[in-house]
Amino acid sequence: MAAKHRLPALYSHREFVEAGGLMAYGPSFVERFRRAATFVDRIIKGAKPADLPVEQPTKFQLVLNVKTAKTLGL
Repeated sequence: MAAKHRLPALYSHREFVEAGGLMAYGPSFVERFRRAATFVDRIIKGAKPADLPVEQPTKFQLVLNVKTAKTLGL
């Protein structure tokens, strides 16, 4: 919809930019899945899920689609 009306839009996932969106800023999925795998490993080894700490993302990505930016005249 943003592209249809030639409006710049910011997304939270890089996949939207890869599909033609202008820009995305959000946590790295690769890093999030890596951390999730660590939690799964700990649970398999006997850790109680309730005892695991809540973690916030620490790595973020800024992705820009230059082609879309040029199309929007930015």
